[in-house]
Amino acid sequence: MYEVCGEKELKVILALDSGDSISGVARKIDENRETIRRVVNCLEAAGYVAYDDGLQLVDQTIRDAGLEFLTALADISPPSISEAYVLPQFAGMDYAFTAIDAVYVWTRGGYQVARDPEDYPLFIAVHESELDAWAEFFDRFGIPTAEERQPAEDLDGAIQVVLEPRSQIDTELVDGRPVIPLQETVAFAHEYYATFESALDMLGRMYDEVDTDAEYRMEPA
Repeated sequence: MYEVCGEKELKVILALDSGDSISGVARKIDENRETIRRVVNCLEAAGYVAYDDGLQLVDQTIRDAGLEFLTALADISPPSISEAYVLPQFAGMDYAFTAIDAVYVWTRGGYQVARDPEDYPLFIAVHESELDAWAEFFDRFGIPTAEERQPAEDLDGAIQVVLEPRSQIDTELVDGRPVIPLQETVAFAHEYYATFESALDMLGRMYDEVDTDAEYRMEPA
């Protein structure tokens, strides 16, 4: 009964959506594919997961219980920044990284605008009809949310989530992370050109379909 109660097993159960592949789940939770393949095999042998046109969770109550367990752990050990990026995968609602985090995701972590680890906002686009549900979800982990970035001195912890409500969310997947479309990300970076000049150059070199006006060139190491 206890053999599948480890960290990775819990993360797989929480992140798995019907029809997911092993690779897809691994990308969602930022884990190695081969590691997650072994985890899924153990979960299948124990009867928690089944293969049926993709992966399927056998009993939804297991996921609900896992989320309750995770929120209880957060009272003792609050989520780290890297863990906060994975948490939205467990909410069961659509979302997309936007604004600063869209640039971060599309550059595959290559460009990270200066964010103090002691004052770290995450930017997420959500359906406007689910705004309250998202606030309740993050509150379970002690992470405050708002529609505008809040001053660090007004918060108890380092992490906050800035929720951008939208009537419709267009998303693409980059390394398993849902993010607003590339062209929208480029438009955002252009709007704040002074901050994202080097990011625009990076995006222009990474993606042929991106046409940027950035003249910045990184010096060779």
